[in-house]
Amino acid sequence: MSGLEIGGGTIRAAVPGRETYRVTLVVTEQAGVKGSCDCPYGAEGRFCKHCVAVGLSALRHAEPAAPQEFAETVPAPRSAVARPAREDEDVVTPWLQSLDRNALLALLGEETAAAPELRGRLLVRAEVAGSDRTAARDRVKGLLNAGAFARDGYGDSDEIDAYVRQVTEAALVLRALIAAGRAAEAVDGARWALWRLGGVYELADEPDELFTPVHDLVAVHRQACHTARPAPEPTARWLVGHLLGPVASISPVDPADYRDILGPAGLAQALGLATEAWREEPTDKAARLRERLLKAQGDVDALVAAYAAAPAPDGATHLRIAQELDEAGRAGDALEWAERGLRAAAKRRDIDDGLVEWVCARYARAGRPDDALAARRERFRAHATLRTYRSLRSAARACDRWETEREAALELLRADAGRGGSGSRLGETDRTLIDVLLDEGDVDAAWEAAAGRADDRRLLTLADRVRDHRPADALDVYLRLLEPLKQSTGDQTYQEIARLLRSIRACHERLGTPEGYARRAAALRTELKRKPKLMKILDSNGL
Repeated sequence: MSGLEIGGGTIRAAVPGRETYRVTLVVTEQAGVKGSCDCPYGAEGRFCKHCVAVGLSALRHAEPAAPQEFAETVPAPRSAVARPAREDEDVVTPWLQSLDRNALLALLGEETAAAPELRGRLLVRAEVAGSDRTAARDRVKGLLNAGAFARDGYGDSDEIDAYVRQVTEAALVLRALIAAGRAAEAVDGARWALWRLGGVYELADEPDELFTPVHDLVAVHRQACHTARPAPEPTARWLVGHLLGPVASISPVDPADYRDILGPAGLAQALGLATEAWREEPTDKAARLRERLLKAQGDVDALVAAYAAAPAPDGATHLRIAQELDEAGRAGDALEWAERGLRAAAKRRDIDDGLVEWVCARYARAGRPDDALAARRERFRAHATLRTYRSLRSAARACDRWETEREAALELLRADAGRGGSGSRLGETDRTLIDVLLDEGDVDAAWEAAAGRADDRRLLTLADRVRDHRPADALDVYLRLLEPLKQSTGDQTYQEIARLLRSIRACHERLGTPEGYARRAAALRTELKRKPKLMKILDSNGL
């Protein structure tokens, strides 16, 4: 196509064919799109494929903005075929609606010729539209046949990949049934396909490869159900069976998505079936299904009771209850449950951090900073880490009480320091104290707390922080960390050796003994000269 001209509601272009044809499209608000072409088909007054091609090309081209100096004098054309469309504006549908049947057929022919996948989907639609119930059913069953790997009892990656392609085609057949007004058949077919996929899932070497086809079939089933409106009772049985079945872990089915299909009676039946299954075998899967069905029913109190029947000791259950009540607009009840969980688990090291964060966020929103500080203080005392220290610091600063809280927190850490360690290793509280002192900028106190017993990561951090004013101490650390690296190979090791040598050089410069670094570097090169890649890295770093 050449010579595309757009403006004033008119589009012109030259389109190659057996000859080069001239096409003109005129767009009006009253009559839509009218086209003329001097090809034989267009000469008879029909909207030919060349008109369609020009229209598509116009949609792909944005009319350039007028130069700034003419912006106020040149009015925008009333017709807007070529102007850029807004993200929320559908310009294609009105244009398609303006085309007559022959133009649409021509457009469809052109697009299917350029897109084999589209042609394949249309072919499935055509075949299904002309088939009877038995033929469609047999086709889906044939595509879901697991073949040899089902007989062997397992499926490798290649076999599963091939099977996934078959399932994708089966989903196309089911969608074609919906399009042909046979949604009830699609409901049955999707349910059978998901059941069949459950058996394959248990045979697959990497079952997560079936994630996409399961999601695809679930989407088809949901679409078919909303069209066919199947009876609530079989739908409830299918829903519970599916969500307790093999593919439940990768299925996107949410009982709430079927609420309008099941209705109150169907939801009640599903809940009864799930409860019966849970009583027979109280698995986590069955318990979660009961909770999801209660949520779908909208019975918050029943959901809370189900959660509260077996609360987790770390407060996680109380957090879930609080979130559900908050979502239901019962903020007061939500906070009460969360506080109850916080009190019950306050002394535990493994308390759910999400519960603490949730409660403190609610305190902050309600203008209760003292309560937030108390919660942060209790959490730090139960489990002193750099993270809980920082949270305590933020809460105390909000109350302008950090100095007092800081002294108490450091006193607690120092009192527990030395406990839990063994030999040359520091205990957890010692490590926390070092991290906290470094975070506070008290480097010398952190160095003294480490007493040479910190792990390599902390020692390196400490050495970097004290190097300028305690170069001899830092040098000892760098030399100690360098020694074991001499026995290793690899780019990462060589880069770390270079990093330590730079630090060693800096220490010698600070000590006024550059010749000491020169001797060390020369000795290292002699010792490791059989590692040419290391020598190259040292050369590139000027070492």
